[in-house]
Amino acid sequence: MSRAITPDGWPRAKGYSHGMAAGGEVLAIAGQIGWDESETMVSDDFAEQATQALRNVMTVLDAAGGKAEDLIRMTWYVTDKREYLDNAQVVGRAYREIFGKHYPAMTLVQVAALLEDGAKVEVEATAVIP
Repeated sequence: MSRAITPDGWPRAKGYSHGMAAGGEVLAIAGQIGWDESETMVSDDFAEQATQALRNVMTVLDAAGGKAEDLIRMTWYVTDKREYLDNAQVVGRAYREIFGKHYPAMTLVQVAALLEDGAKVEVEATAVIP
């Protein structure tokens, strides 16, 4: 089981946790993009790609016997932070549908490009499965 860490005097994080503590088996989930199991990009729409990438993270977590609450860290790589910000509400709803109200430590990084042509977002994660 994991628990969120908020240092004394810090405001509660919104949509992520400042830190996470956990004990158990560590699962490193490779960067997941917006393609399906046949490696076909689901769309060129940012929100649809982000939603599929999150589903892919959950699929790997589920295959390892984990639950959303076992996630302790996510790193998002996006090719355009403005596109992320413009789609934040839709992506937030999709996140909550897939992972509920569990918010691990998260980082978002804008990159020049991703390896797969047409990919706009990639999400990697770490989970600790009790």
